[in-house]
Amino acid sequence: MSHLLEVEDLEVKFALRGGDLTAINGASFTLDPGEKMGIVGESGAGKSVTGFAIINLISKPGFISGGRILFNGEEISSFSDEKMRKIRGNRISMIFQDPMMTLNPVFTIGTQMVETLKAHRNISRHDAEKIVLEKLKKVYIPSPEKRLSQYPHEFSGGMRQRIIIAMSLLTDPALIIADEPTTALDVTIQAEIMDLLQELCDTDEMGLILITHDLGVVSQVTEKMAVMYAGKIIEAGATDQVVTNPAHPYTKGLIKSLPGMIKPGEDLYQIPGMMPNLTDIPPGCAFNPRCPVKEPVCLEKEPKLLSTKQGIMAACHMVGQ
Repeated sequence: MSHLLEVEDLEVKFALRGGDLTAINGASFTLDPGEKMGIVGESGAGKSVTGFAIINLISKPGFISGGRILFNGEEISSFSDEKMRKIRGNRISMIFQDPMMTLNPVFTIGTQMVETLKAHRNISRHDAEKIVLEKLKKVYIPSPEKRLSQYPHEFSGGMRQRIIIAMSLLTDPALIIADEPTTALDVTIQAEIMDLLQELCDTDEMGLILITHDLGVVSQVTEKMAVMYAGKIIEAGATDQVVTNPAHPYTKGLIKSLPGMIKPGEDLYQIPGMMPNLTDIPPGCAFNPRCPVKEPVCLEKEPKLLSTKQGIMAACHMVGQ
């Protein structure tokens, strides 16, 4: 079976006055139909830029400066805007963290969904409305017929996010990229939205890339994951393996800082220090200023992503030491 998505040595730069800034440095991964993958890391790690690069939506001064992105075997990173529009929002959909940024406050939900569908398909309004209702039912919106004439502000945050998911499903995409889709929602609604995305992947063979800083969500939803730090993938593998047997000190720190990992009354663990600024990445391993196990080699030589005994890929000089 061929891969649904292949990202090979992806490099994204931002052209600034002082020279080009590398935001993504050689990221590679694959995704199969129906597979669920998590991309994890702190703010500024490059997770969202990776998602935007896949659908070629990086705004200037950013640009894809190297690597290849293959979708269903076709290299889409070099597609023209016009050609890309046939894929973006059609074969690949993206869900953003704030539904109010995606929904237009002055149009009803029905109008927005019908127009979205008509932008990608040559169908009548009547047929479009039928598909819209079917998708709203699919995401468990109660009495969807009534909802079509309502405006975004008449819905709760969780309902709005479901409507965004219904919108992203209108064209039966092969891949959904969800960028922090539950950040603005409370915990019970978060769980509902994640269950819904999982169900859609299982029933429709839809691929999912879940971009998040929340390792807890990734461990419940995805089959494989990649951990990003300062624009690089520093650990990757099957989710259960990475969560139970992390190889990289950064991943270990992320797992240790999960609330469920501490005894009642203990302080929550925090990785010391901050992610480096992209203009000021330290030599050697970018994580070295914050690393509890660093050695002299870590300050000089950049570690390569290599396979560990557990079959996880990790970029750390100390793995296996």
